[in-house]
Amino acid sequence: MPDALHLGSDDLLTTTRAVRKRLDLTRPVPRAVVEECLELALQAPNGSNRQMWHWIVVDDPATRAAMADLYREALTVYRHGLDLPPVDWAAPEGARMGSSVEHLTTHLQDVPVMVVPAVWGRAGASVVDQSLVWASIAPATWSFQLALRSRGLGSTWTTVHLALEERMAELLGIPYPEVTQAGLLPVAYTLGTDFRPGPRGPVSEVVHWDRW
Repeated sequence: MPDALHLGSDDLLTTTRAVRKRLDLTRPVPRAVVEECLELALQAPNGSNRQMWHWIVVDDPATRAAMADLYREALTVYRHGLDLPPVDWAAPEGARMGSSVEHLTTHLQDVPVMVVPAVWGRAGASVVDQSLVWASIAPATWSFQLALRSRGLGSTWTTVHLALEERMAELLGIPYPEVTQAGLLPVAYTLGTDFRPGPRGPVSEVVHWDRW
């Protein structure tokens, strides 16, 4: 088992970043470490305490390669077929993001472990239907990422493949009509552990007291 980083709660919350370029593609990740982090994730609050989550953890190289191919195919759909807010790729932040995403896309099959969080029920079209699904899986997934960070591992919560969710379900044996995938997390030890808080605007620009 890896030694804990002994981060304080504020440091853990502010330095658990979306890690792409700094994933160590050469160091194996023991199954026991992933399961330990998932045990902590299962303590997260969830809708009506029904514990409707499931976690597909993939370390088989052939399956990872097939998942990466599907991810790359879905990226085209994601970029050109969805109505997403525009990104200024020429700006420094956009350029860094684009380079980071491109690196992960190229090397995804080499990441030691991929985790697909899933939850019983199909996410419907209404806000209420959506909230029932995401409120059950999102806190647990974030807890999983925090647990990874505290042990010297990193991840990023990707959603690209959901453009082809049904095909990923077929690949991984997930019962698509009954289960919603929440994303895909590449998991690896990180190259160094010296992550810093990300650039963010002041709280005053986004907080509204009592009303908008």
